[in-house]
Amino acid sequence: MPLYALTLEYDGGPFVGWQRQENGLSVQQVLEEAAAKLNGGVPPLAVAAGRTDAGVHAEGQVAQIEIAREIPPDRLREALNFHSRPHPVSVLRAALAPEGWNARFSAVRRGYRYRILNRRARPALEEGRVWHVQHPLDVAAMHAAAQRLLGKHDFSAFRAAACQAKSAIRTLDRLDVARHGNEVVITAEARSFLHHQIRNLAGTLFEVGMGRRGEAWPRQVLDGRDRTKAGQTAPAEALVFAFVRYEPELAWCD
Repeated sequence: MPLYALTLEYDGGPFVGWQRQENGLSVQQVLEEAAAKLNGGVPPLAVAAGRTDAGVHAEGQVAQIEIAREIPPDRLREALNFHSRPHPVSVLRAALAPEGWNARFSAVRRGYRYRILNRRARPALEEGRVWHVQHPLDVAAMHAAAQRLLGKHDFSAFRAAACQAKSAIRTLDRLDVARHGNEVVITAEARSFLHHQIRNLAGTLFEVGMGRRGEAWPRQVLDGRDRTKAGQTAPAEALVFAFVRYEPELAWCD
């Protein structure tokens, strides 16, 4: 059967996360039920490049599905967007995937963005999409601390207790902290991440930004490999799955 790659955008607020669960609606369920309309009523299995948690948004998630008949990618995109209404899930691009390709294992780079609204007034337009922090943050200190975490390390101190990865060794290629007006943005890039790794990093850098910890502290936490010594797990709704890269890149329809 033809294998398709899909680039997805979704609002994570109404969902229990990417993965199907018994306690609520998931993004995976919405996509599979929409695809069932094109697959003789049988929901195909949708596999994602990364399993986002409840409340986490995506603007560049990538998933794969198999459909019993070949459909031009642009028509598949339109059909899936029609059948997934009214849920806040949109297929931005589609492509026929080459033999042996896998949305998760073929990925060579993933990018996330974590947004902090750093002002006194609470958000109105961005409610549910940012972490609201009223106290001024020292962004320069946060960025300097973040640079000490780059490279290949054991990130046990920044993984969730429920993380199922066999190894905590990861290579963090980018971890930037920058201010854009009232918004502080943490940008993270790596081949792969551990469960809650970015949110735990954000919560730890937050302590530096608040002036409670020095720039060297996050690296000390990293080297200690003890999750209880790190900062809080930052709120899910401020995290956005920004992109996935493949080599070679797929022939997407735009």
